[in-house]
Amino acid sequence: MTQELIDTMPALRLGRPLVVAIDGPSGSGKSSVSKEVARRLNLAYLDTGAMYRALTWFCLDRGTDLNDASAVELAAEDMPLDISTTPHEEYVRVDGTDVTAAIREPAISSAVSTVATTLGARTELIRRQRALIEKHHRRMVVEGRDITTVVVPGAEVRMLLTASEEARLRRRGIQLGGTQSAEQLAAQVTQRDAKDSTVVNFTQAADGVVTLDSSDLDFEETVTAALRIVTKVINHE
Repeated sequence: MTQELIDTMPALRLGRPLVVAIDGPSGSGKSSVSKEVARRLNLAYLDTGAMYRALTWFCLDRGTDLNDASAVELAAEDMPLDISTTPHEEYVRVDGTDVTAAIREPAISSAVSTVATTLGARTELIRRQRALIEKHHRRMVVEGRDITTVVVPGAEVRMLLTASEEARLRRRGIQLGGTQSAEQLAAQVTQRDAKDSTVVNFTQAADGVVTLDSSDLDFEETVTAALRIVTKVINHE
C-alpha cells in the first residue's frame, strides 16, 4: 500500500525541494515514523531533538550551569557536533565522543528542557538545523517541536503528529524497555512537554499544518497515514 502511495507522487519532486516537517509531543512516535517516511521517500533525515540532547550532554560534561542562559548559549556555539542525516544509520558525536546512547539516559531527559528553553541556544541550533537542510538541497524529513512554524515554515509538507497522553506514555514505556517508573515516564513525557511549550507551540497545528492523530494507529498505519498526507499535499500543488 505505501509503495502505491509513493508511486502516485510526481517523481518525488526529483531535483526539486521536498522538506517534510513533522512536529509533535513526546511519545507521539514522531522519530520512528519520520525516520521510516524518510527511508521510503529516499530523503535525508534529521532528529532535531537529538541536537538539544547532545547540547545538554555537552553542558553537563563540561560543568556548565544549565540555569546560566549566557553560558548555555556559548556552549551551543562551541559544541563540535556530528549528527547523522540518514534514516539508515543513527549516531550523535560530540567532539569525537559517541553519545548516541548517552543522550537518551534519564539524566539527560530530565535536564534537556532547561537547555531547550534557553532562547540563545535555540537560535544557534536552529541555525545549524537550517544549514543541514540546505546541505541536503532541501530534500529531508525534519522532526522536532518547532519545525513547521520556526525552522522551516515554508516546508513543502508540514504535519503535526500527535496522540493521546495514555498512548504516548505507553509507547515511551515500551521504547525504554520498562526501565522507567511511572513518575519517570511522566517527567519525560507530560512534564517536559509542559515546560517546552513555554517557548514553542507543538500541541496545536498552525495554519497550513495537517494534524495526524496516531492514538489508535499502529506503526505501519501511522507511516501509511503520513505518506498519504505527503501524497495529497504534493499532488495538489
